[in-house]
Amino acid sequence: MSTLRFKALEKTVNKQAEKIVIEEKLSTLFNQNVFSYNTMREYLPKLAFKAIISAKEKGTKIPREFADQVATAMKDWAISKGATHFTHWFQPLTGTTAEKHDSFFRPIEDGRAMDTFEGSALVQQEPDASSFPNGGIRNTFEARGYTAWDPTSNAFIIGTTLFIPSVFISYTGETLDYKVPLLRALQIVDDAATEVAKYFDKNVTKVQSTLGWEQEYFLVDLNLYNSRPDLQLTGRTLVGHSPAKGQQLDDHYFGAIPMRVMSFMQELEVESMKLGIPITTRHNEVAPNQFECAPMFEEANQAVDHNSLLMDLMGRIAKKHDFKVLLHEKPFAGVNGSGKHNNWSLSTDTGENLLSPGKNPKKNLQFLTFFVNTIKAVSEYGDMLRSAIAEAGNDHRLGANEAPPAIISIFIGSQLSRVLDELEKVTKGKLSPEEKTELKLNVVGKIPEILLDNTDRNRTSPFAFTGNKFEIRAVGSSANCAEPMTVINTIVAKQLRDFKVEVDGLISGGLSKDEAIFNVLREYVKSSRHILFEGDGYSDDWVKEAEGRGLSNYKTTPEALKLELDPKYISIYESTGVLSAREVEARNEIKLEKYSTKIAIEADVYVDLALSQIIPAAVNYQNVLVKNVQGLKDIFGDEFKELAKDQIDLIKLLSTHINSIKSATDKLVKELQKAKATTNHQKQAEAFSKKVKPLFDDIRYNSDELEELIDNNLWPLTKYREMLFTR
Repeated sequence: MSTLRFKALEKTVNKQAEKIVIEEKLSTLFNQNVFSYNTMREYLPKLAFKAIISAKEKGTKIPREFADQVATAMKDWAISKGATHFTHWFQPLTGTTAEKHDSFFRPIEDGRAMDTFEGSALVQQEPDASSFPNGGIRNTFEARGYTAWDPTSNAFIIGTTLFIPSVFISYTGETLDYKVPLLRALQIVDDAATEVAKYFDKNVTKVQSTLGWEQEYFLVDLNLYNSRPDLQLTGRTLVGHSPAKGQQLDDHYFGAIPMRVMSFMQELEVESMKLGIPITTRHNEVAPNQFECAPMFEEANQAVDHNSLLMDLMGRIAKKHDFKVLLHEKPFAGVNGSGKHNNWSLSTDTGENLLSPGKNPKKNLQFLTFFVNTIKAVSEYGDMLRSAIAEAGNDHRLGANEAPPAIISIFIGSQLSRVLDELEKVTKGKLSPEEKTELKLNVVGKIPEILLDNTDRNRTSPFAFTGNKFEIRAVGSSANCAEPMTVINTIVAKQLRDFKVEVDGLISGGLSKDEAIFNVLREYVKSSRHILFEGDGYSDDWVKEAEGRGLSNYKTTPEALKLELDPKYISIYESTGVLSAREVEARNEIKLEKYSTKIAIEADVYVDLALSQIIPAAVNYQNVLVKNVQGLKDIFGDEFKELAKDQIDLIKLLSTHINSIKSATDKLVKELQKAKATTNHQKQAEAFSKKVKPLFDDIRYNSDELEELIDNNLWPLTKYREMLFTR
């Protein structure tokens, strides 16, 4: 192993940055390989083009007679770009994307052939559903499932293949992917938010959910990555001590981007632009070799597809630069992990951001309405958000002084807090002329002014208002954005529906529209106070205070996932039509099984490392010391005891750590077998969390201690000294 490591180091040191030549402006490259509006307008008949636009903007169905026209246009465009194959590209519950390629080529009579792509192939394909996670919805022998074209997301070309964004459902109609629930949630938040927005502007006919994600990731040299079996198999380093210099000096954050990394970033941006991913930001993150990229805001469904596509793209391009992209939330202990902030808002087809204050009291009352309703939704259903971000990798990161804690709270800033204080004082029922004037001019009217001094952020808040959007900061770097986006849009839609009923009830009772809105918002502020927090989310005091407020603190994935089966939350999915009870239960089983499987893999790797590398390396070094002691005895006789005292003490210490690792490994094997034999998914996940994972600590501690004692030439698993070398 040490020979492999030194060869990897030699390759890394001699690796030069790839030269990336960008001959065109990024704006010219944008959407070059996308079946975009402009491309559709060029290739599609007018009626077919209108049908696609209507499907995108209004969610209407595309008449079957246009499917063949769209398919032919897609084929002609794709072939003109060098494509030979097509695939339905979908996002199953594995956490990665999936694709099955078929050729445009078809043989015909007389030994001839032609390129063809029919509407039926565009609209639907049939992959094997039994081979994807389904949570018991399908039996292994029941293989049929369907992918269906999602016309609301643009098709694109990578290499010689036309990719068609698609949904994935079972033969029985249940969803087996991330996209279907998201599309349903986007539709209901559109309906609910549009009805509320009409209080302020009758011209609003559609509300879009928007998303701007920020993708954090690590880059490590591919040769060094290949010398780390734990990194290859689990996505993180399980053993090995930290270097003397990590991130203590904060010198990596926003520092000069290393040349090899810059080349990777440039090629990533070029290819992203061609695929319509509007990447605009790149920089060094806090930890050594950690980086971030971020795009402009987009419609949420398109943004989710773009993030999934970007994660695929990063891996492909990194390999060309002899890098490995690490998307694990905590690939290295001792330095910051990676997240993916989801910046969420709502915008109307009239050009209004509903979470952005306006220039007059009317627009600011609109802002307050959606602002307070979002707070109310999270205060009522925040545990659903906690479940949506629950994952084995994220357990290492949440609350670790680098990411928000597992306690769901909302940061809005002191100035907006004072606005809510004033709202809470609103008189019940009709308002006096003086109170109306005070509210509209001095409270609501001055919101834009106070927000100018309210731009600071609370990095310890999992859900923070940042001027014109809410930032969900607790999402893990490897996560599919669809899940937190599905939850936030579902609960906000549910809340807006309830708000509309309450306001309409007060209006029918004799209050004016504004009076009714103020009265309902007042009660929402009162009932949501417990979730608003402006302080340090990392502090022990907050943990105690949150408990007193009745806020949950589910620190592990099994705890958080147990909440999903609460009838209160299942009823929200069912009443909104986003998921059925059976689909919720199936997804819960999949996530629990995925958690258990990941921990089981880590446990197996720990056992393999302990028995095949750590203990043998320690014994080899011990043998060197024994030989040294024996040689001193042969040369110096009785004097050797004094001369070899340190070596003898070290031999004993090595034996202590070797025995401790062997003992911990034996315990781990026993608990691992018990956990694997547990058939109930919830109990199995709890066993892995409470019984198996704690045993990792003994192996990790003793192996790290051994590494401190052993000559580096004999030790193959140093965690950072080379892994973070990519300049």
